[in-house]
Amino acid sequence: MSSRLFVFDLDGTLVDSVPDLMAAVNRSLATHRAPPLPRDAIAPMMGDGARTLMERGFAARGLTPTAAEVEAYLADYLAHVAVETRFYPGVPEGLRRLASEGWGLAVCTNKPAAPTRALLAALGAEDWFAAVGAGDSFGAKKPDPAHLLGTVAAAGGTPARAIMMGDHANDIRAAQGAGMPGIFAAWGYGAPQMAAGAAALAQNFAEAAQIAARLLP
Repeated sequence: MSSRLFVFDLDGTLVDSVPDLMAAVNRSLATHRAPPLPRDAIAPMMGDGARTLMERGFAARGLTPTAAEVEAYLADYLAHVAVETRFYPGVPEGLRRLASEGWGLAVCTNKPAAPTRALLAALGAEDWFAAVGAGDSFGAKKPDPAHLLGTVAAAGGTPARAIMMGDHANDIRAAQGAGMPGIFAAWGYGAPQMAAGAAALAQNFAEAAQIAARLLP
């Protein structure tokens, strides 16, 4: 029997990245003298990648970014990807415990590969994961199950022995499409209704690990 694989969304699941993403969006808005967006406005816009977040942020101020502005924002975010972004409480310890119990670990995120890898490196976690499937890794993004299936394959796993966890409906829908259990991370940015279709809901990372062990003995 193949080993178990635990696949995680990144933003809102493993890390709280709103502060740095919010700062990058607001620096872009400042070039138009537009008022900054607060955290409670930015957080619900998360889940579809950094580019979409910036477009949504501009739309909230009645603006449409040019292609050049989007690229400048992405470069700015990459340069400031880990100023305030941190793991959620218990995540590093939980990941180490899962690895010690024989779980393979992977990341499946709609964030582009460059800032994803830069962030994991800045947090000292670049070697923790067997695969990192970013939003531009496979020509598909969550909720498309091809994104999740590509990540599972890259990690050397199989869908029958894998679990997906995330804080967005995109994560749960991708898991359903891939034929995998999906755990909803209740501590993240997603609204509670986004948990619809999840195999389970976890209130914290330690509980998520316990749920995963029950779902995939």
